[in-house]
Amino acid sequence: MLTERLHKSSMNRKACLAVVFTGFSALVLADADKAVTEMDTADLLNMQVISTRKKSQVTSASKKAEYVSNAPSAVFVIGNDDIKRAGVTSVPEALRLAPGVDVARVSSSKWAVSIRGFNGIFANKLLVMIDGRSVYNPGFSGVYWDAQDVMLEDVERIEVIRGPAATLWGANAVNGVINIISKRAEDTSGGLLAGGGGTLETGFGALRYGKQLGEDSYGRVYVKGFQREGLGQVEGFAASADNWDKQQGGFRIDSRLSSRDEWTLQGDLYRSQLSQNALLPVLSSPYQQSLIENFSAAGANILSRLRHTFSTSAEYSLQFYYDHSERGNNAFAKQSLDTLDVDFQNSFAIGERQNAIWGVGYRANLDEFSDSPLIQPTRLKRDTHLFTAFVQDEIMLVDDKLWLTLGSKFEHNSYSGFEGQPTARLMWAPTLEQRVWAAFSRAVRTRRGPITIFVFLTA
Repeated sequence: MLTERLHKSSMNRKACLAVVFTGFSALVLADADKAVTEMDTADLLNMQVISTRKKSQVTSASKKAEYVSNAPSAVFVIGNDDIKRAGVTSVPEALRLAPGVDVARVSSSKWAVSIRGFNGIFANKLLVMIDGRSVYNPGFSGVYWDAQDVMLEDVERIEVIRGPAATLWGANAVNGVINIISKRAEDTSGGLLAGGGGTLETGFGALRYGKQLGEDSYGRVYVKGFQREGLGQVEGFAASADNWDKQQGGFRIDSRLSSRDEWTLQGDLYRSQLSQNALLPVLSSPYQQSLIENFSAAGANILSRLRHTFSTSAEYSLQFYYDHSERGNNAFAKQSLDTLDVDFQNSFAIGERQNAIWGVGYRANLDEFSDSPLIQPTRLKRDTHLFTAFVQDEIMLVDDKLWLTLGSKFEHNSYSGFEGQPTARLMWAPTLEQRVWAAFSRAVRTRRGPITIFVFLTA
């Protein structure tokens, strides 16, 4: 009996320690001199810990590296470790980890993602970027989440900004910004193979290989793919058909050209086959007809970024990317979109109390629809142009206590002409561990001109 009690007591202590270690998995241990395995439960509970999330650095809030606690914005960071622990297999699933982000799954391939409510498949007030490349589709004013996929093992972090951020990022950053940032090629050397399967996601796999290309150059390539079954029977349809399969590949090269210059080149290529149920109106009873729609989506992109550092407080960057996407089939209208974007920005310090950043940019969207037997758009093609310029200044009014940020984005687009998007932010630090901030901002969104779609169907 005594042996049994001692065994149970030992098991309870092990279970308690397991819970403690699980809770401390996202924390940095302050006392590194004593091995954790040599501590008892009382020592673990008395340790001083620092949250790594508060000490994470972000770049999306002010277009410069800063700690989350020092950013005058509602910022949340989803790190690579968070993604691993959650066991998610797609970006929308990972976004469920962020507070204030509404994520709903509509079908096997369709997601509705928004910030601060007003959720829908095409959330037209949310700006989503992958390594600084906007994936907002102006044709339907939203994001096709089935086309935006990354190798999650190569994601360094996902930065989520809740609230307007148009001064730095421009139109459509009304309710927030989501920026998916990949790891540098230097941090992904060697090979990696991941795969799995189940009842819904019947099979998925990814292969990546990285190596050093030169003295200060690193590169990686990857391929991935998956097959997903439909979510189940849909009411009103004879059968459910929302199967989805996708294949994707890409590369990234990071090179240090000199002690002050860094260059990045990356690109992706994908193709997928999707199915979905559709309800279409007809001219006789029962006034609608169920239809299983099979269509394809494909695309490619390439991005280049050059960064030059003058000093620890001054640098400039020049970024260029081209993105091509197309989707549709013979029954429904096809859409193709070509996006060309050039962006320049420069940041520098003014004395010891001010940090300024300014930039200019140009974007061209070549959007085209095609006729089909069922759908005939009245406007098949439209080319739009976006010219931007912004300036922002962060001023320290009281030493390490009070900061004022002033700035504005100036845009001219093909939809509404000239737009100004100013912001004013005031942040106060009553203690070293506390920040209080308030902001006033204006943000707009761009949208396509009216397109009338005629549908011709008979029973």
